[in-house]
Amino acid sequence: MIDILHLSKSYGDTLAVDDLSVQIPSGEIFALLGPNGAGKSSTVKVLTGLMQPTTGVVRIAGFDVVEEPIEVKKRIGYVPENAILYESLTADEYLDLAGTLRHLDPDKLAERREELFTLFELSKADRKKLLAEFSKGMKQKVLLIAALIHNPEVLILDEPLSGLDANAALIFKEVLRKYAHEGGKTIFFCSHVLDVVERLCDRIAIINHGTLAAIGTPSELLQESGELSLERAFHRLTGGADIERSTEDILRALSQ
Repeated sequence: MIDILHLSKSYGDTLAVDDLSVQIPSGEIFALLGPNGAGKSSTVKVLTGLMQPTTGVVRIAGFDVVEEPIEVKKRIGYVPENAILYESLTADEYLDLAGTLRHLDPDKLAERREELFTLFELSKADRKKLLAEFSKGMKQKVLLIAALIHNPEVLILDEPLSGLDANAALIFKEVLRKYAHEGGKTIFFCSHVLDVVERLCDRIAIINHGTLAAIGTPSELLQESGELSLERAFHRLTGGADIERSTEDILRALSQ
């Protein structure tokens, strides 16, 4: 469903993504992890058509993101890490706008909007408020609903649980599991919350300095790294400093 073939992205002399190749089938929840500056954001921006690759080919649902950008956009739902909402609209109005831009039948739009609002526990009173009055978590719910409203073949999620309370996060994770495993959709997931990634995702790719450092199931990455948690496996596979020694140095400096 997502084919990334020898993708590279440069900014002048800086190579952010270096010859990345990954194939993600339908029905899979796939995570892309990496330290800050590793190339995750550049990869996501290429997938969503916000940037063009320097070299390489990216296809989503068989459509080239450069040659057929409209066809790609029809098939994806996207939640960016730092989204900007039209805060002068109510939640109802924003979802109507999102559905209309997706050419949804008005009756189908109303039905899905109601189902998703109920699922994410947004009350009828909340839906009539301006988005400017919403908390961060409530805004995130609206973004998630907007990404799901047209039942996309591919969901691209960058820190999607940011700001959600425990109940909403639990609901959304269950939605993702069913959406992928029962609905046959593809989910491309970026997050720094590694315990969630470890429990939720079928496969994980770790990139470092723009290149692929490791790829596999959570258990395969633990075996490869010799660690007992994804958090420590990530630290080892990305060449992080020795944790125990760094902690001792910090405590020693603080005690002086």
